[in-house]
Amino acid sequence: MLGFETIGNATLIAYDGNPVLVTDPWIRGGAYFGSWTFSHLIPQEQLDSIRQCPFIWVSHGHPDHLSIESLNDLPNKQFLLANHVGSRIAEDLRGLGMNVRILPEREWVQLSPRIRVMTISDYNQDSILLVDVGGVLLIDINDAGDRGWGRFVRRIAGEFKTSYLLKLTDRGDADMINVFDDEGRRKPLNSAGMQVGKPLARWAKVFGATHVVPFSSFHRYQREDSVWANQHAMTLDAYQEGFDAPGTTLLPAFVRVNSENGEVTQLRPPANDVEALPASAFGDNWLEPLEKDEKAKLTAYFQSKQILRKHVGFLRFVVGGEETIIDLNPRLRSFGITFEVPRASLMTAVEYQVFDDLLIGNFMRTTLHGGIRLYPDFTPLTAKYSDNGRANTEAELRRYFLEYIRRDPGATLRHLLELKSEDVFRKLVPMNSGPYKKVQALYWKLK
Repeated sequence: MLGFETIGNATLIAYDGNPVLVTDPWIRGGAYFGSWTFSHLIPQEQLDSIRQCPFIWVSHGHPDHLSIESLNDLPNKQFLLANHVGSRIAEDLRGLGMNVRILPEREWVQLSPRIRVMTISDYNQDSILLVDVGGVLLIDINDAGDRGWGRFVRRIAGEFKTSYLLKLTDRGDADMINVFDDEGRRKPLNSAGMQVGKPLARWAKVFGATHVVPFSSFHRYQREDSVWANQHAMTLDAYQEGFDAPGTTLLPAFVRVNSENGEVTQLRPPANDVEALPASAFGDNWLEPLEKDEKAKLTAYFQSKQILRKHVGFLRFVVGGEETIIDLNPRLRSFGITFEVPRASLMTAVEYQVFDDLLIGNFMRTTLHGGIRLYPDFTPLTAKYSDNGRANTEAELRRYFLEYIRRDPGATLRHLLELKSEDVFRKLVPMNSGPYKKVQALYWKLK
């Protein structure tokens, strides 16, 4: 077959007679300290194809996309990566003995006689993959948002008669939602009650895609301290809600598509029967406090991230009933974050520099003080620019952004200006208010 299949959480399998390329193969084990598991099982036929692929493309470092446990089932592969500042994933994989190839930015690379790929990096340490399968374009955006590369992708899509957009859309549970304010009130989800088909339709129009496949949003929570979040998890029939894009076809999430004749076959993987498991099943005990040396390691980890000091005054960790306070900026004493978290997962996150995974696991309770926000005040600085991009000081951060700007100056600078304007607007106008919705509609129309 010449074509592709979508299966699992964010896995695309491209075929040119035989399996050639697989993306983000999470096929075994949990993710986010065991908090996530699969919403649907991967059938044996697709598992066999994944194992036969000589090439693996990894979009970013989150464990539902780069699963270290899954790599044990996938020996002797070549890993294809975007050219990111910091080279975090490349260095980590090479340290495990993997064959890593950094793809050139925005250039086609031939993988087989009828399959070629192009990858794009952005400053959020996300990657976008374009796959040409015999003259049919696949636009694998996975978890990413347009950070300046959208017009370039739209131009490439315009060169193809048929294109398939693969993109995440959800009601918020694929992000940090176990978040509270000073009064102990859970922060409302921005996408609560949203018809999830609407953003898919909008993005289809933006890129001129002829087809859309829901993607990168198929998981369930399995820890007893995070299963509460399953109330926000996606169902397969939800993507029809609000999808209105004339000329664009919405396909099921799990499909096989023949590029030669356009035939679409729905794959029907069985739903995963998820059993709630105690935190202890993943090595956590909420009653264990930090040891003295662990407090020192935790403090050193965050104090090394000097770029946090402009936004965060303090970080407070409550572990096993004991608190550890890390002072970052005395002038911002009222702006801080409290994390209530089990010891083992916390120290693993510190050791491997994956603090983002604790937040997305949604078993750690996060309280924001003084009006501070995870975005943009904490999470991108900690996880994207520091942990992955290796930018810890203001000077390193400037060099970091200058490199991404250099790759596409006009588009990246325009995006950063839009982002700054949007941030100011959100501070002045309440989310989901009438004026906000009107401006949002205008934004999408202009985009």
